[in-house]
Amino acid sequence: MDFNFTEEQTMLRDMVRKFVDNELKPISQQIDKEHNVDLIKGVFKKGAELGLMGLPFPEAYGGVGMGEVGYCILLEELSRGCASTTVTVGAHVGLAGMSILLGGTEQQKQKYLVPIAKGEKIGAYALTEPGAGSDAANIQLSAKKDGDSYLLNGTKLWITNGDIADIVVVYAVTDPARRAKGGITAFIVESGVPGFSANRIHDKMGLRGSATSELVFQDVRVPTENILGKIGMGFVIAMETLDESRLSLAAGCIGAAKELIAMSVDFSKKRSAFGQPIANFQAIQWMIADMVAEVYQMESVVYRTAWMYDQGKKIPREGAICKMFCSEALGRVADKAVQIHGGNGFMGEHPVERFYRDARINRIFEGTNEIQRMVIAEDVLKKGGY
Repeated sequence: MDFNFTEEQTMLRDMVRKFVDNELKPISQQIDKEHNVDLIKGVFKKGAELGLMGLPFPEAYGGVGMGEVGYCILLEELSRGCASTTVTVGAHVGLAGMSILLGGTEQQKQKYLVPIAKGEKIGAYALTEPGAGSDAANIQLSAKKDGDSYLLNGTKLWITNGDIADIVVVYAVTDPARRAKGGITAFIVESGVPGFSANRIHDKMGLRGSATSELVFQDVRVPTENILGKIGMGFVIAMETLDESRLSLAAGCIGAAKELIAMSVDFSKKRSAFGQPIANFQAIQWMIADMVAEVYQMESVVYRTAWMYDQGKKIPREGAICKMFCSEALGRVADKAVQIHGGNGFMGEHPVERFYRDARINRIFEGTNEIQRMVIAEDVLKKGGY
């Protein structure tokens, strides 16, 4: 088994790391403090010029064709700089773009996926509602046939990129009696259509630079050609999209954890106590050792699973494992990083404090970790063992 990255993948990592160091890290604290979505949009545009928004997509649809491994490398490196930027890119590529790649017709891919892959238009993925988070099959937004189109009515909540998106993949109920078993349909909605409105949500604990929104649909008319996949197959598309997105979320956790380790090592060598650097003390060394062990495991599960995905294998169990384990491991790493930094790590001017706040959401969105454990257990029980 060859666990080495290819020369192309190594070059990609080096390129993205330089991009993050030069374009993102210098403004990451400002993005957080000012809740500055415009700064992220600027970074997004520069990244698109480098082809970063099309990394996992085939060249036929404006992409680069580097698959899931390449995409995980991108999110890992972006997360070294700014989680808000990582989430913005993740919702655009891994949720909106991947939904269209998995479920779209050739015409839909050319019309909508190509500009997403090129970064010419921003994408969003609208599944969650005020009363339907973990219980995604309980969504209430309705889509009723009206001539050669559908009328969408209802509300979506916590939608990343919601108010800056040009293209929104929306999941709606077309058959209330069937719901997840053939009653939920995906639609491609262009922002700006009559009846569609987006309201940004503020005062989040973390990810303060990302655009999180409430989306309201009031008789939004969507033509039948904008049905993604087939009528009633939306829930399948949503879940397959989340399988991939949970994996790439885990890749982002790796990058954040690595950056926290780097900051902790640097600080422990410079900070003195009792006449010597605190890096000399066993208590600090053991925390760093535990942090490094977490990252080794995170890398192992993520890139193994990304390789499986690129081989065309389904990864519902593996994606859930990656999301669950890596989000919790990042939480442990972030906690130790704050402890090593002491009072400095508790202050808003230090990046460690931002990383700590940003890390918490990973155990909640894209399926809570309680849901991930259900997915894993149900799959194991269904198959009768490991």
